[in-house]
Amino acid sequence: MKVKILCRNPDDYVRETSKDIQRVPRNYDPALHPFEVPREYTRALNATKLERVFAKPFIASLDGHRDGVHCMAKHFKSLSTIISGACNGEIKVWNLMNRECVRTLQAHTGFVRGLCSRFCGTSFFSVGDDKTIKQWKMESPGFEEQEEPIHTILGKTVYTGIDHHWRDGVFATCGQQVDIWDEQRTSPIRSFTWGVDSISSVKFNPIETYLLASCASDRNIVLYDTRQATPLKKVVMNLRTNTVCWNPLEAFIFTGANEDYNLYTFDMRNLDTPIMVHMDHVSAVLDVDYSPTGKEFVSASFDKSIRIFPMDKGHSREVYHTKRMQHVMCVKWSADNKYILCGSDEMNIRLWKANASEKLGVLAPREKASLNYNQKLQEKFQHHPHIKRIARHRHLPKMIYNQSKELRIMREARRRKEQNRRKHSKPGSTPFVSEKKKHIVAVVK
Repeated sequence: MKVKILCRNPDDYVRETSKDIQRVPRNYDPALHPFEVPREYTRALNATKLERVFAKPFIASLDGHRDGVHCMAKHFKSLSTIISGACNGEIKVWNLMNRECVRTLQAHTGFVRGLCSRFCGTSFFSVGDDKTIKQWKMESPGFEEQEEPIHTILGKTVYTGIDHHWRDGVFATCGQQVDIWDEQRTSPIRSFTWGVDSISSVKFNPIETYLLASCASDRNIVLYDTRQATPLKKVVMNLRTNTVCWNPLEAFIFTGANEDYNLYTFDMRNLDTPIMVHMDHVSAVLDVDYSPTGKEFVSASFDKSIRIFPMDKGHSREVYHTKRMQHVMCVKWSADNKYILCGSDEMNIRLWKANASEKLGVLAPREKASLNYNQKLQEKFQHHPHIKRIARHRHLPKMIYNQSKELRIMREARRRKEQNRRKHSKPGSTPFVSEKKKHIVAVVK
């Protein structure tokens, strides 16, 4: 005769942190929980308030440069290594874990205009005002002497930017033209020109690695294919674009940082209209960098702040600033998606959290579950007016606040003027032009 008995593991019924507290099983029948939604709303409201309370994004300041930080480069392999170049020709290699400078190089006379790491991480390249391209070892030598570059290429003109291919020993420079170089040669293997005297930035596509994009002083964003002899096409904007950045997960998407205070996200297959216009800065946008997930990007501006934008939204979700931070010249998003670095005019590199309220360090399982639950509740109730207002509110410096207010008034006045003109004109004589199309002058193929 078989007798069935109940056998239960006590670990399933006792809380893991304290063995004397019994875990209470719950019945999730909605009939037993008539006030579930009001209770969840209260929890979502408290979670949103706590998120703003714990939003302390600033982590550290890397101090050591003797002039304004003009450019930065990430290491291809190491998360803890960053390279920065200053306006006095000095390059510093930083260890982010120890928050200290491990090497200092007097690389150029004048500005360091561009930096890039080699795809295998063994060396890095720099260009400056002294018309030279220099290749340096990533590891520091053991002796304390004046360090010499591995290779030096003397050019005919000033180089204003450099970027390395993501898979091959090839890099691109820009100045009067875009040059493609092989690491083993001292002359460019290909050069591209399209009727312009100064090109400020050049970037390789991380997915379709034969594609390049560059920004020129005549307001152009030009696209190139290294397998062809001539550039592909260009889009002409109302004002100059300072730099571009490719989306690391969507090959055809790139974002340009413009002088008209906006950023423009384009699909290179259709340049007539940008996918999105990102409008929150109150001065020229100087740099932009995508997160490794491709869902967000960070922008640096002349208005002494950096902002984080979702790729598909027109307004920023976060703005970072400090009292001492001056014009932000360069910005980078770390490869583990957790940190943001920015270099500014007052000789500092600042390290920020990508998620302002995120707790650094190891999370206990229950803590992690609680955070995930709160996040889901915030997503569920994000459009409720009270929660939306608290989540969106940010304290801004007085200058940014007043200028954004002024820009809003000017934009509203322009819109009202267009409406009045359309109302009192012959039908069809004053067509409606969307915000996306206002800033595009022409697309040339």
